Amino acid sequence: MSLAIASTALIGPGAGTGNASSHREAPLTAADPQVDNTDVYAFTSPDNPDTVTLIANWLPFQEPNGGPNFYPWADGAHYDVNIDSQGTGKPDITYRWTFHTDDQRGTNTFLYNNGVVNNLTDPTLLFRQYYTLQELRPGCEPVTLVEHGQVAPSDTGKASMPDYGRLRNQATVQLPGGGQTVATQAADPFFLDLRVFDLLYGGNLSEVGQNTLAGYNVNTVALQIPKSRLAFKGDPGRNPVIGVWSSTEKQTLKLSPGKADPTGRHVQVSRLGNPLVNEVVVPAGLKDTFNSLPPSQDHNQPVLVNKVLNPEVPQLVQAIYGIPAPATPRTDLQEIFLTGIAKATNGPLAVDLNSQLMNQDIDASKFVPAEELRLNMSTPVTANPDRLGVLDGDFQGYPNGRRLTDDVVDIELQALEGATPGHLIPALAAGDKVDHADKPFSAAFPYVALPYAKAVNQPN
Repeated sequence: MSLAIASTALIGPGAGTGNASSHREAPLTAADPQVDNTDVYAFTSPDNPDTVTLIANWLPFQEPNGGPNFYPWADGAHYDVNIDSQGTGKPDITYRWTFHTDDQRGTNTFLYNNGVVNNLTDPTLLFRQYYTLQELRPGCEPVTLVEHGQVAPSDTGKASMPDYGRLRNQATVQLPGGGQTVATQAADPFFLDLRVFDLLYGGNLSEVGQNTLAGYNVNTVALQIPKSRLAFKGDPGRNPVIGVWSSTEKQTLKLSPGKADPTGRHVQVSRLGNPLVNEVVVPAGLKDTFNSLPPSQDHNQPVLVNKVLNPEVPQLVQAIYGIPAPATPRTDLQEIFLTGIAKATNGPLAVDLNSQLMNQDIDASKFVPAEELRLNMSTPVTANPDRLGVLDGDFQGYPNGRRLTDDVVDIELQALEGATPGHLIPALAAGDKVDHADKPFSAAFPYVALPYAKAVNQPN
């Protein structure tokens, strides 16, 4: 795969226009942040390359001082990470976290904790959440991987929780058959300057350089799992490509004085695969619908497909900055977002990168275009990851999965306008000037940074 072709493969929509990656992107989830997916990451674990790490985040813009209730997971909702190993747009595996709350405050106190919390078992921690983690496969009985896992709580501050890393370690659970998982609060790993909404950084790229998400936290589930558990027929050598997306299902709430009880069947209310798609490809009137759809139905939505083939953002860039928009229809984008990139798709990007059509044992007649984050698990781990991923010749980076350090905003900002490796568009070379997260990531699972504990509105 030549670098030039790889660069062309990355020409995509949404350059620099994400409302974060999927933070408050749709009307209904903006009003219900507990079930709002924000980002999904999928990558070969750098310190354990026989495994894949899947990270999914919810509940954006958590200001650390937001007590006294802080940021619980929604009781009874289904927080899912889905794996499509055959390219049908349907999950072959779903990992499902379901949470419940043990609130010991009652009528005695308003405090989340009434003393220092050094351990998850300390009686000073008054608000606790637990979860069940199940592995679901079609036609099979659910397999419970974790029966009563404890969530690492919201970080209420240094005085209350002097060593949050200790609490997160205690909340990390080893899984039967290999792998591990944790449900925790974390510093939001996504990074960008959100002044994109003021005429694309002020109309002249003057409003750049501030990581708008610095200081905010998210709720995170992280799962490290052997590749053989994810690959079709358990064979990552023959079937290395998977599609990944997160989704949330919830029940209707039955309200009574002082209570809100979930009732009825679960309904999908949010989903996320590739970053920035629902923000800047899907039009406002279709965003809630997109969140409710399974990926298997994406190709049956003509408005959605048209917005992939004829995206809005390049026209905005042309109008504001005078950079000509590439010709439409954008069949290259159809490969990136709906089919994966492979010779077998018969698209313009005649390379094998990350489509399930590369898997040797699938039934190609059942393959459908579906919006998913696709990962080729056979791509070797990069010793020195490049933040621009495939665009800079690092084939383990986005859009081949997504690592925490991948700068998806700058990747799309440059590639959108036809940049090739080593030949960036000069007017946009600096991007949004936010090239990395504010807090460094860990070298070991779960890799995400510990949550912020100080208020966002600090002096200076």
